[in-house]
Amino acid sequence: MTTILAPAVWPFPALRVTCGDVELRYMDDELLHALAAVAAAGVHDPSAMPFTVPWTRGTPQEVARSTLTYHWGTRAGLGGSSWSLELAVLHEGRPVGIQAIAARDYPVTRTVTSGSWLGRTYQGRGIGTRMRLAVLHLAFDGLGAQVACTDAFADNAASNGVTRRIGYLADGQEILEREGLPALSLRYRLERADWDRRPPELRPEVSLDGADAVREFLGG
Repeated sequence: MTTILAPAVWPFPALRVTCGDVELRYMDDELLHALAAVAAAGVHDPSAMPFTVPWTRGTPQEVARSTLTYHWGTRAGLGGSSWSLELAVLHEGRPVGIQAIAARDYPVTRTVTSGSWLGRTYQGRGIGTRMRLAVLHLAFDGLGAQVACTDAFADNAASNGVTRRIGYLADGQEILEREGLPALSLRYRLERADWDRRPPELRPEVSLDGADAVREFLGG
């Protein structure tokens, strides 16, 4: 017999963030397996590497396995003051990518960092912008964050473009190791006050369900 955990025990399955035709949802194993298949089909041009950890290298089976094991690990680590909340991105009900926010010492810092990927087939449709606006809505309005940070390699034009368009401000840069070579990474920061002052074109209707219980669980 399957037992449904009460929200006070594990609130994440009830979490929904909806922005137009894009929905963010906690990943059960069925969704995670579907997204592992999306990742295995390709996330970026093989000549590029947008990630610090090159998890997209390898055969389709290896990429799918890396996706599964990483997200099982982060799921087990949810709770306490440091966490990573990995959410499935659905476009018109179809799993297309993952949007994550993470924090360390969250009850004190009230700061989140974000990262995401989108299946290559689904890129160029504005989904990336909507999913990032949705997760910022969750962070600021749902979880009570005061600062959101993100970063991208300097040669990742698409990611940097979306970040600047959403309203993040430059917050320094650093050299990171990427596949054995140095690569310039650009950091960005978005304060709650700047989020509140965003222009109308960055204010799509977003609905939150289940965020209060998640905020309480994460110490918000």
